[in-house]
Amino acid sequence: MAPSSPTLEKAGLPAFTRIIADSDLDGLCAAAVLKAANPDATVHFAHAALIRSGAIDSLIDRSTAMVDLPFHPRCGWYLDHHLTNRPNEVEEAKFVAEGGTCHWEATPSAARLAYDVLNPYLDLSHLEEIMPVVDALDSGRITREEFIEDGPILQLSRSLSLNEPEHMQYVLTLLSRGAKLKEVLYDSKITPHIERARKEREDAKRVVERHTEIIDRLAVCRMDEKGVRSNGYLVTAWAGDRADACCIIHGYSDGSIETPNRPALSASFYANSFLENGQGRYDLSRLATAMDPTGGGHANACGCRIQPPGVDANIETWLKMWANREVELSIQ
Repeated sequence: MAPSSPTLEKAGLPAFTRIIADSDLDGLCAAAVLKAANPDATVHFAHAALIRSGAIDSLIDRSTAMVDLPFHPRCGWYLDHHLTNRPNEVEEAKFVAEGGTCHWEATPSAARLAYDVLNPYLDLSHLEEIMPVVDALDSGRITREEFIEDGPILQLSRSLSLNEPEHMQYVLTLLSRGAKLKEVLYDSKITPHIERARKEREDAKRVVERHTEIIDRLAVCRMDEKGVRSNGYLVTAWAGDRADACCIIHGYSDGSIETPNRPALSASFYANSFLENGQGRYDLSRLATAMDPTGGGHANACGCRIQPPGVDANIETWLKMWANREVELSIQ
């Protein structure tokens, strides 16, 4: 059994020695909250495909806290807010009966969930400034003006990647130890990464402009084999009111989920949150799970791996579903 910390004992929460979290800003901030509760815990950053493939099963046991990732029955404490990650009643009952603790809430971010659970027992005041931005980014509530302005927090969020493990761990350490947002953004070890993120956005913007096609109000962006990545904000900002959602293809045909520098082919789907009532129109997770049973996420932001026979065939299937979206994809 993992040794507990005074904070966890006071809160009546499970002990853990390892934290496994998603590698985006939400996952990192959630991990920072958990590490603040137990500074001795080690943190391993991952992504959904690694969990669903079983690639890091050896790291997961009852002394593991998992946050902002798919449910794993062998962990000890599970925290998340994605609808498609939520364990069903039978899975959750079995998990709890075997000693696990489950916190699933439809919060705007996983970091918000971790913050709400532990804030009564910890001084997390240094995170109050960043939390609203984390919530907005992860729930699609950032405005087009805020996105185009591209402030330092957005740049920081894009600088986080499994390709930069030392950077991830350094930002985590600062936030878990009480550093204010300004201290993080202007730290001499972090500013070069923020500048890199700014330049990478310019490269990604050019790819969006050259390799995006709007088909029946779905913006299909081919970033595969291009060496750049982006979330849906860049594509939907470019598309404006011409698209209700976007599909972005990332990765390489010879890539792997285990090689962050050359990831496997994948697709991400995002609602155009810049439109009035742009969210909540369609359950895009149905696209993400149509061919890949390990796909998923939110109704408005989700993803999956490309399945055989390849990208073009996958896109053709999604476009057929999209053409019937008023029936197949509408959120009731």
